[in-house]
Amino acid sequence: MDVKDFCGGMETELKEWKAKFFDAIAKSDELGTADKEKAMAYFNNVKILVTEMEAKIDQLKTECPADWSPQKKEIDDGVVDLRSQYEETMNFIGKAAPVSVPG
Repeated sequence: MDVKDFCGGMETELKEWKAKFFDAIAKSDELGTADKEKAMAYFNNVKILVTEMEAKIDQLKTECPADWSPQKKEIDDGVVDLRSQYEETMNFIGKAAPVSVPG
């Protein structure tokens, strides 16, 4: 896989993660004020992760190094972190409002 294909695929995947978290934010609107504030902490963590990953992808696209395996690992690790953060967020939202917000 070359750098451009990898970056294009990761940009698409990040868009999908953003959509999932947008849906989670919408679900959190059903929470009470205190729980919604706690959920926002999860969303802020995700925003930081996504911003960092976008910067790494942009850098990789512009620099196009011969050996880009370290950057690929960082981005792949970021996806793992996003998945974990998503699961934590959905578990919290589900526990905070188990009837109205399925996990």
